[in-house]
Amino acid sequence: MTSRDSRRSLASELAAAADAYQVADVIPHCSVCARPCCRLDALVLELEWKQIKTFWKLGESRNAFDKRLATGGGPEEIRAGNGLYYVHSKPCPAYDLTGHACTIYGQDIKPEGCSDFPVYEDMGSVTADLRCEAVNLDALVARLARAVGPEFRIVQSADAEFPFLVTLAAKKTVKKAPGRRPPRA
Repeated sequence: MTSRDSRRSLASELAAAADAYQVADVIPHCSVCARPCCRLDALVLELEWKQIKTFWKLGESRNAFDKRLATGGGPEEIRAGNGLYYVHSKPCPAYDLTGHACTIYGQDIKPEGCSDFPVYEDMGSVTADLRCEAVNLDALVARLARAVGPEFRIVQSADAEFPFLVTLAAKKTVKKAPGRRPPRA
């Protein structure tokens, strides 16, 4: 197995463990969450045109909608940029406020950011967003450690600009030769 294949396999193991953690520990908490992320109080949702059109039940063309947004006539919670739409400050229209549930859960139209949040694999590591009250960093680290085995250790680092984003990376465990002492500093 090449080094690249080994890294891909490790990334796949981390992604599977992160997904399993989401299913077992995060998603069951959503219905009782004190601050559901779907309210978009602290989060920004990135959407494509098809999602905007569906969620807001728009009958107009994208061009007409974009013109309306640009002149301040569109929904105030939506901003356009880079070919996408960014929604914040109001609950996602796909969120059922009374039932505390996503009405499009498990459907293709569900935004990728919603499926990934708050724990996701990113470039061979796992990112955990600690703004989610369901995330237990110790439990997540333990699950990842079990997934990759004793030949790896899980190393944590927080983003300097966004300290609530913690990256968890698997690093090869360095084995000491028997009978040898580590050098003194």
